[in-house]
Amino acid sequence: MPKSAVSLAGRTFAVMRKDLKAEFRSRYALNAVIMFALVTLTVISFALGILRLSPEMLAALFWIVVFFASMSGLAQTFIREEESGTSLVLKLSADGTSVFFGKALFNLLLLFMLAILIVPLFIVLLKAQIMSWPIFLAAVIPGLIGLAGATTIIAAIVAQASVKGTLFTVISFPVLLPLLVGVIEITKVALTGGIWGEVTAPLQLVAAYDVVMVTLSVMLFDFVWRQ
Repeated sequence: MPKSAVSLAGRTFAVMRKDLKAEFRSRYALNAVIMFALVTLTVISFALGILRLSPEMLAALFWIVVFFASMSGLAQTFIREEESGTSLVLKLSADGTSVFFGKALFNLLLLFMLAILIVPLFIVLLKAQIMSWPIFLAAVIPGLIGLAGATTIIAAIVAQASVKGTLFTVISFPVLLPLLVGVIEITKVALTGGIWGEVTAPLQLVAAYDVVMVTLSVMLFDFVWRQ
């Protein structure tokens, strides 16, 4: 492996470890996403009562909860830097690519922890039956990767704004809409027990979204973040 790649990986994991240590001290982002998901699923469960929702509705509800729960915590990676005054130090000590991948990996870990909580609650509280776990995972894993990649650069953009939380959600939704459309369709097929042939088109959409979004984010991040 080239030295430059090793060096990039080392700097990337250093940024991720720094954020993990800061998060374990405060647990702000983790608590925010977990509490939002827990409260939302519980309220939906009580509101719907004994109603049996269609797979289409369940798939949409699952990703709506994931989206809004993630919005409550993912922006904190850069907001924390601005509020603690460490943003300038990070800009001087690390290149943009390392910071982007380090923050994106942290956000991805946060999203995976969120998914580990949401999926069992989703099954129990909303009486959902996942008929095809491989197809379901084919929606969740690429969906979380795309979500982490897109929101990382958006969080960097809004971190210096005065209304951070609101602006983060408003900007994120239209950017993430193609991804959400694809993963909702794949999740619906997983809930109905469909076959892989039914998810070929949405899988291609999600894969293309992930590749394009991560590539553009890497190309633009240094310019956006250092403004």
